[in-house]
Amino acid sequence: MNIYYEGQVIWAQLDANQHMRHSAYADVAAQARLNLLESLGSMPTKLFELKIGPVLFKEELNYLREITINDHVKVTCEVISSRADSSRWTFRQEVYRGDGVKAAVIIVQGAWIDTVKRKLTPLPPELSELFTKAPKSDDYVEELPKSQNQNK
Repeated sequence: MNIYYEGQVIWAQLDANQHMRHSAYADVAAQARLNLLESLGSMPTKLFELKIGPVLFKEELNYLREITINDHVKVTCEVISSRADSSRWTFRQEVYRGDGVKAAVIIVQGAWIDTVKRKLTPLPPELSELFTKAPKSDDYVEELPKSQNQNK
């Protein structure tokens, strides 16, 4: 398992039913993705210096089991698809409770954005090379560039 976040569920992460609230799942998933990028070689710092950041197009969250106060969660993170140049990507993340039960599956699709120009941008080659070292799922698929997809 590629665990990139572990932590205790705190009071502020609960909803009115005393379960982990929907946005708390997104928060721990985002932190796991950031931790994954950090493990690749301080990639978040380099992205910040270049004024490049991740942007999400779609976030899908499937709840499987409840998580409650003081439980401990572990969040996995792996790439399930990306373009060869790392410009577009999809992550699958799984959230596990402290007892090892899978509580949620999160799929996010995104790309990189120039935070000054507010336009999508490819990664510089050295960061693209780092990104290609991210853990990939067993069902990983390399996507074709948009221009090649339109020709099919």
